[in-house]
Amino acid sequence: MAYSAEVVSRARARLAQAKEDRESENRQHLAVAYARVPRIREIDMLLRRTMAQAAYAAFQQGSDGRELLEQARQQNLELQQERAILAMENFEEGYLDDSPICDKCGGSGYIGTNMCECLRELCRQEQKKEVSILSGSRDTFNQFRLDYYPDRADPKYGASPRTIMERNLKVCRTYALTFTKDAGNLLFVGGTGLGKTFLSACIARAVADRGCSVVYESAGHLFSKLEQAKFNPSEETRREAARFSDCDLLILDDLGTEMPSQFTTAALYTLLNDRILENKPMVISTNLTIDELGRRYSPQIASRLNGNFLLLPFVGEDIRVMKNRGL
Repeated sequence: MAYSAEVVSRARARLAQAKEDRESENRQHLAVAYARVPRIREIDMLLRRTMAQAAYAAFQQGSDGRELLEQARQQNLELQQERAILAMENFEEGYLDDSPICDKCGGSGYIGTNMCECLRELCRQEQKKEVSILSGSRDTFNQFRLDYYPDRADPKYGASPRTIMERNLKVCRTYALTFTKDAGNLLFVGGTGLGKTFLSACIARAVADRGCSVVYESAGHLFSKLEQAKFNPSEETRREAARFSDCDLLILDDLGTEMPSQFTTAALYTLLNDRILENKPMVISTNLTIDELGRRYSPQIASRLNGNFLLLPFVGEDIRVMKNRGL
């Protein structure tokens, strides 16, 4: 999965710091061991000498070379065994274990050109942290309260708001927990205070937890950053804009609350078209209906939303108002 340059940079910095901390700790432990058990220092000096002897013997010809190599190998083994016994007798288990921060990559973060799992895990953590900051939420699907939605059937919907929202919750949970590049797109449509932002944030956190790159932005912030990249181009603004097209999942919250303009309409059309053609999933929430979106932006944009997104209607009463009433 693709991570933004900022996420990878922060993860690599954390790995480098962890590697430095491990090496510093190993040096401190070794200094203590040398002071407490001087024989360990002597053994380490002899081990380096036997390694040099082994390297020399490897270049010798005939039986003499093989004999020297075997002697060096045997001496090295005996010294290692003595060192292990001294360490066991004088220090707690693992105290003189000088293994690197990662046995697979040695702490570099890469195996050849492939990212090691140690760095990938740090990227996942940084991605989750970024999503939490942007969404301003640590909510989970389990905290979504269906009891706020009326359980009586509404003739306008052909079902109760609770039944409809129960279905939406199931769709969102399944979407997030089984997310792949073929997950498709979701469009949340409904009034304010009905849970659209809540479920968007839950999806963002769950998808990021799967190791996927997620960008969560309000419509106002997204179009502002795209406008800066177009009219005030710089390395930073271009990098910001690239996040919206490169990420595995783009979540666009509150579409329709930004200031309308020709640029916004053109930018939205390009963003939708590019991600649909590249099969890159999106989740969009809006207070507007499909018809209202068509009038605000363009019929072409409404057509793409209607034809390429699974529409989830959010119905019921404004939960924020209910909470303010103490309900």
